[in-house]
Amino acid sequence: MTQADLIELFTAYAHQPWVVYGLIVTMLTASSFGLPIPEEVTLISAGIVGYIVAHPQTFVPAEGASGAVTPIGLAVVCFLAVFLSDFLVYGIGRWARSHVGQSRRFAGIIGSSLFARASDLIQKNGMIMVGVFRFTPGIRFPGHMSCGFMRVAAWKFILIDGLAALLTVPTQVLLVAYYGDVILDYIKQFKIILLIVLALLVFFWMIKRWMVSRPT
Repeated sequence: MTQADLIELFTAYAHQPWVVYGLIVTMLTASSFGLPIPEEVTLISAGIVGYIVAHPQTFVPAEGASGAVTPIGLAVVCFLAVFLSDFLVYGIGRWARSHVGQSRRFAGIIGSSLFARASDLIQKNGMIMVGVFRFTPGIRFPGHMSCGFMRVAAWKFILIDGLAALLTVPTQVLLVAYYGDVILDYIKQFKIILLIVLALLVFFWMIKRWMVSRPT
């Protein structure tokens, strides 16, 4: 799909608020549960929709369109979808603590290497890991569930995860919504830079893992 196709798709749905909000909630909830739907892609897409609605002279709405999303509304919905889905995963972890013994399948999930790693990080680094999990897509789901499974206090999880989401989620949406012209002009360059950064992060992570696992 080209950039023009993407903009055309966003323009078509920008004036159907419940469709947009429903897709946002669905995609962000799926991301929180570990499905391969990058949270940042959804947030940037929401911001682009906000930018389109704010510039009807450039992105002409379809004939007969009534109502539209707003940048503030998009930011609020995105924040609530992210935070509440994070808390739901945390709540499932707390529930699993008292039921894991009754389910071999769930015990296998909790006992996986990813959950073991997340639990180990919580034990070694304390509450700071709650915030770290919010910014680490690969381990976000097992991290949040491990927080619940290890009985991290609910108020601590709400405070740290909620503050982290509040500082980053609405910001991303509103920045794109209000400065979308700049972002759309440089979206290709941004993709290239993002790929380079991700490649470097993976490289350094592999080096670190190799050094840790290397026999002394």
